[in-house]
Amino acid sequence: MKKPKEPQKIILLNGPSSSGKSTLSRALQKQLQVSLFVNYSIVSIDDFMKLGTNKKIHEADFFEISGDMCKQVINDLEKYDGVIIDHVIVSERIFDKLNEMLEQYSILLVQVTCPREVLKEREKAREDRCIGSAEASYEHLYPKFGYDVTVDTFYVTPKMGALRIIYDAMM
Repeated sequence: MKKPKEPQKIILLNGPSSSGKSTLSRALQKQLQVSLFVNYSIVSIDDFMKLGTNKKIHEADFFEISGDMCKQVINDLEKYDGVIIDHVIVSERIFDKLNEMLEQYSILLVQVTCPREVLKEREKAREDRCIGSAEASYEHLYPKFGYDVTVDTFYVTPKMGALRIIYDAMM
């Protein structure tokens, strides 16, 4: 019988806007507690950015808040078993900053994706994002390859995606 690995301290969900990261984060948080009896916090980019339908977001905006997100992650690691990061990484410098600030921790890198047309439909339905930001973040997502696991939220439910992360990548 295969012995479970020690759960990752940090699970980084990276995907374009409207790909389902926040929904998957909540499902993953719940499944980690139910399946592995560990409590994870969620640190979301949405908590650090001022989003709106009239505000375009640029790479510099994502980069600017990445340090504050990392500080929150480190703070939460003192109180929780681990942290789920819900982020949109659109450049190498953002990715490098996260890795530099969190270098002492093991990070499970999860790509959250869905078809481009689905992103556009979800973005339009949300009514709280500048139209075009989902497609732009889809185009510029970084890294393009090298993820520990990929979850396509068009094909799986949030619970199934969470279980896939836990059992495919953490066990």
